[in-house]
Amino acid sequence: MTRLTLTAAASALALMMAAPAWAQEAATTEAPAAEAPAAEAPAAEAPAEAAPAEAAPAEAAGLQSPEAIEGADDAARSVALFEEMGKVITHPRCLNCHPVTGGPTQGDDMHPHSPPMVRGSADFGPDGLACTTCHGSENVAYSVESGSIPGHSPWQLAPESMGWAGQSLADICTQIKDPERNGGRDLEALHEHMAEDGLVGWAWQPGEGRTPAPGNQEIFGALTRAWIDTGAACPV
Repeated sequence: MTRLTLTAAASALALMMAAPAWAQEAATTEAPAAEAPAAEAPAAEAPAEAAPAEAAPAEAAGLQSPEAIEGADDAARSVALFEEMGKVITHPRCLNCHPVTGGPTQGDDMHPHSPPMVRGSADFGPDGLACTTCHGSENVAYSVESGSIPGHSPWQLAPESMGWAGQSLADICTQIKDPERNGGRDLEALHEHMAEDGLVGWAWQPGEGRTPAPGNQEIFGALTRAWIDTGAACPV
């Protein structure tokens, strides 16, 4: 008899506990209703506060736009534009895939690739162990620690003729303009590569654990365009 009484009491208590939640919800929706009109006045002022929007800055994270680059004449400005481009070209995100000899490097400190990797005959890794064995079409975050495996399709080294690591900016500039070393590109094709190529663009979306290149690909492409239009001059 006592057990039945306790069971009934527990059921009643459960109903009592559920009821206030329903009742309280109904009560709270009614009480503020009368105050709602008073809250409408500030809401009408919000668009006026947000109206004066400013244009986006012409610079992004350490890379100046072409408009900010000056020079005594076109040749001097052209050199200055390439020097600004050099902030990207000589960044580890680019240099790691533009080694002069040997295989790729990695990290901001540009240490040798781990596991050890060689260029291979097609700049795509050794036979039987292509770059795509580990590198997929997009970055993949590690599951048990911070960091990620970089990815893009295609994923490969730049040709040895386009090795930049350890080279002066003047030498890199001369090399970039040479169709015999840059993959047969004229200046217009070079601009398209810098401004639109997805593998170049990866430098600004490198995945967790890597510092992106300065600025963004849009500004880098605009710098390349301005550099070409002012004569594609190289630093001395």
